[in-house]
Amino acid sequence: MFEVKVTIKLKEGISDPEGVNTLKALHLLGFESVKDAKTIRTFDLLIDGKSKNDVKKDVEQMCQRLLTNPVIHTYEIKIDGS
Repeated sequence: MFEVKVTIKLKEGISDPEGVNTLKALHLLGFESVKDAKTIRTFDLLIDGKSKNDVKKDVEQMCQRLLTNPVIHTYEIKIDGS
């Protein structure tokens, strides 16, 4: 079994309305020291696979077909297990 963490971020230059609204709300609550807020999604997956390489290929396909929009997102895959 492999534990996989997929972290998805917006590409540089893509607007992040949720991050902007979070920053505004933090400032309204008095947290003026916060200078930026960005939205990041994380998926934790438990995958049964033969090898780390096979699992990585499968997760790459998952990212490209469902988990991300390649036009606006970047992603990072971390795999632990054996």
